Amino acid sequence: MSQQDEARTTDGIDAITRLAFSIHGNPGVYALLLGSGLSRAAGIPTGWEITLDLVSRVAIAQGEVDHQPDWSVWYRREHGKEPDYSDLIGQLAPCPDERRAILEDYIEPTEEENQQEGRKVPTKAHKAIADLVHDGFIRVIITTNFDRLLEKALSERGIEPTVVDSVDAIQGAEPLVHTKCYLVKLHGDYKDTRIRNTNNELSKYDCKFNKLLARIFDDYGLIVCGWSGEWDKALHQAIMRNPSRRYSFFWTQRGTTSDSGNKIIKHRKGSIISIDNADNFFGKLRDRVQTLAQTRRQDPANVDLLVNMTKRFAAKPEHRIELEDLLDSEVQRLLRRLIHHTSQGYSDPNIFRKLVGFYESSTETLGCMFGVLGRWGDSTAHDAVVNAIFHLLSQFEAMQPKIKYLRYYPAILLFWAYGIGLTAANRLGDLHDLLSRRPIPNSTDNYLILRKRFIYFIIEEWYYKVNAWNFMPDLESSETPFSDHLFKDIFDKWRKNFAPILADFKGIYDTWEILLALTYCEKADDEMPLEYKLDCLRISDRAWRLQRPERICKQIRNLRRELITAGFADGNEERLAEIIDEYEQIMKNRYKEVYSKCKHF
Repeated sequence: MSQQDEARTTDGIDAITRLAFSIHGNPGVYALLLGSGLSRAAGIPTGWEITLDLVSRVAIAQGEVDHQPDWSVWYRREHGKEPDYSDLIGQLAPCPDERRAILEDYIEPTEEENQQEGRKVPTKAHKAIADLVHDGFIRVIITTNFDRLLEKALSERGIEPTVVDSVDAIQGAEPLVHTKCYLVKLHGDYKDTRIRNTNNELSKYDCKFNKLLARIFDDYGLIVCGWSGEWDKALHQAIMRNPSRRYSFFWTQRGTTSDSGNKIIKHRKGSIISIDNADNFFGKLRDRVQTLAQTRRQDPANVDLLVNMTKRFAAKPEHRIELEDLLDSEVQRLLRRLIHHTSQGYSDPNIFRKLVGFYESSTETLGCMFGVLGRWGDSTAHDAVVNAIFHLLSQFEAMQPKIKYLRYYPAILLFWAYGIGLTAANRLGDLHDLLSRRPIPNSTDNYLILRKRFIYFIIEEWYYKVNAWNFMPDLESSETPFSDHLFKDIFDKWRKNFAPILADFKGIYDTWEILLALTYCEKADDEMPLEYKLDCLRISDRAWRLQRPERICKQIRNLRRELITAGFADGNEERLAEIIDEYEQIMKNRYKEVYSKCKHF
């Protein structure tokens, strides 16, 4: 087995995911080692490309030869050795000032390049790194590059790094642990006369640089990108002197790894990540780390603690104040988490999924608490929960994300959780109150009723064919992706906190959605015909697809006395019967083909 195969512990995709999890779980403990490959996309040539360009310029200027298809081949033939950057730059510019002037031509954009978008300006990789620094995931960066593209990218994110590009800078720098970003420029800065780029200058470092590198390589994990390991013997030696295994070592590569690189990887027991280029690698890494940060599940121990506290406070009336304080604390926590979060629209499936995941993870704790209070709470807790939902709605109104109705999604999750809990407890009176409550008593604005707010959310998705919920995994072809997602991906998991041993949780969930639909239609008004109202609803279709309408309607009809007593259909038994009959007929027509093929129903 080759050294490369030994080091390859996982394939490229899995390695990036593994790295993202490690960075997210250990913010600030990974350092970056960046070589000239990082700036290649900006049009700044690598050391080898500069070498070949110098070869061509010298040869043509001396009139020795015309343009060659491969200057390295010509140089070997003429001089009997490999082109060497150090030899060339040393001959052309013996003094550091002269070398700096030559380098400026390769690093500073010309007037023509200034007019070309993306030339010699921070690349996507530079900007992705700046994002990771801004979010606190990366704090230490080592680079062999002379350019200032990384500093520019950091400045655009409001970060002024502590730059160490000389021995003097080490002595005067802010302590490593106190900086937002510590940038070590091993070869110096191209505008500084002390730049280091000849073989002799790169064969050894000052002892202060070696001590700094030893500390970084011992205390931090390392991610290498754009450096082959061939250039800079002193850097190679510094890594080989420090075999720390405290955090993982990742080596990104395009093509095959150099012999020097393989030695480093084997020494540090590193993982190789095959990449297309630095832009794609750091872009993917940033996106995955940010996704983990946005969608991470609440700490299970914290969820369990708050759920158990809710159960304890709900069990005894004397803990009413403690219960309301607990709810208020969690509502405020949720608002703090959501208030500054912005959305970019849902035309992109990835953005939509990220936003949905962020809302769901943020709401999980409070949703489980509401489910508990629906199942085991009393009238006092009921008022507290409903008031909390109205309060959240009023706050979400002010957020105005571009996904107009998705801003209500956290409140919908809480509404669903509490409604399912009430249904499981057969608390039909409180359930009808939840569906019918207005924030302002005796208000005539029907839109303020909770069921109206949330039903319009569902109808909007259906009526305008905005099938964003089909973006969710495994729901691409679902006719009712919203309802299917809530049951499969949310409440079948959250139920362990408030309905863990109920044998027919699916039936309870279906009953909740059907009662929500029936309540939406209980008023005989002129807003729209009953048939049209029912046909718009797509929240309870999953139940109808799996059972014959006669069976479902029989279950609902068996509850009619309790439903009438609870206030459903305004206590009008004839109206309730009319709604159920109409709903049954619509579902028969909608799924006629399905039912005809399912003889076992």
